[in-house]
Amino acid sequence: MLTITAINAFNDNYIWVLQQGDLPQVYVVDPGDASVVIAYIEAHELTLAGILLTHHHRDHTDGVAELVAYVKQTTQGVLNVYGPHNEAINGINIPLDPRATAELSLPFLKHKIQILSVPGHTAGHIAYVIEDALFCGDTLFSAGCGRLFEGTPEQMLHSLNQLANLPANTQVYCAHEYTLANLKFALTVDPNNTALQAYARQAAELRAQGKATIPSSIALEQAINPFLRTDDLNILSSIKQRFNIQDPSKLDKLTCFTLLRQWKDIF
Repeated sequence: MLTITAINAFNDNYIWVLQQGDLPQVYVVDPGDASVVIAYIEAHELTLAGILLTHHHRDHTDGVAELVAYVKQTTQGVLNVYGPHNEAINGINIPLDPRATAELSLPFLKHKIQILSVPGHTAGHIAYVIEDALFCGDTLFSAGCGRLFEGTPEQMLHSLNQLANLPANTQVYCAHEYTLANLKFALTVDPNNTALQAYARQAAELRAQGKATIPSSIALEQAINPFLRTDDLNILSSIKQRFNIQDPSKLDKLTCFTLLRQWKDIF
């Protein structure tokens, strides 16, 4: 059984720890802060077997160099650092190109890892699917999606559609606790969605107790995430009103997504 544990970092980052059964070797996903990873590993008497990176932003990668040095100092070993082949990330020694390598086998993990190309937030963003868990970095958030820093709306929409087509029970482990802020926007554009209303109440209760809203699931996101539901009539109506669009023929799915993302950027 794969155990997935969150390490809190910075204001709202999650660094995910992957452990197979009771094996002491673990992997971490997007370690922007080495100190909290080292503290966790030492407190639980674990060994760092590798790092999985989704994209180049520093709050996801800044801990890499220190963790590589830590492993070398404590075990005399070379730490395997996996990440996108086409992004400038210091420390990657096993670059991944999903077009060439769709699956990856890692020591100490039972199941193969599926590698997905999900550009949009950054040009080379990748995601990992391990068993029924999706590690999607800053592409898909609960009730939201990442900003378009380098990619195009078309790329991001394609990436989100790819993730939305994963099995419904897939657990979504994104890299930030953005849920409450995303829900405020989602309720603005889709106010009559009862599933969204119920989830907003649940998420607020969790955060009031200091608990994470992550992981979400693909099934939940398909029901409440406006960026996965741009063809919903209620969301279309909100977009028409917001942007004063009189001609419905102008609102194809890509245009709706583009406008929705623009709206969220200034929300």
